[in-house]
Amino acid sequence: MKLIVKRFEELSIDELYEILQVRFAVFIVEQNCIYPEVDGRDQESYHVYLKDDTGIKAYLRVVDKGVSHEEVSIGRVLTTERGIGLGKRILSEGIKVAKERMNADKIVIEAQSYAKEYYEKAGFMQVSEEFMEDGIPHIKMVLEV
Repeated sequence: MKLIVKRFEELSIDELYEILQVRFAVFIVEQNCIYPEVDGRDQESYHVYLKDDTGIKAYLRVVDKGVSHEEVSIGRVLTTERGIGLGKRILSEGIKVAKERMNADKIVIEAQSYAKEYYEKAGFMQVSEEFMEDGIPHIKMVLEV
């Protein structure tokens, strides 16, 4: 499995298409949630993904300070195959990108509430009450790095 880390402007058209395709499949089709997936933040992000010969298996984006939040943030975290450690690996790589390439001292994530324990295992702490975003319960979480 190959790790790929690129800024938006470094992505080829085919790479961007595949990223959007997997994000739509998980967040819109699988979760049956209609929302503005193409939100203008991709251009201000690192795109981090794991890929094999069959396509993208895990993905997230690390968004620049001041775009989604005051601090660097991680979003659009997904895996296409669950229960085999890809989520843990992609999150670890995203945190590494935030620290090493963006000099983050704090990382913010708006997590779907059901995933709270997953992010807590990586060191994130809940810092908000639950709120609804696009019809799905979320919480804001922060990781001090």
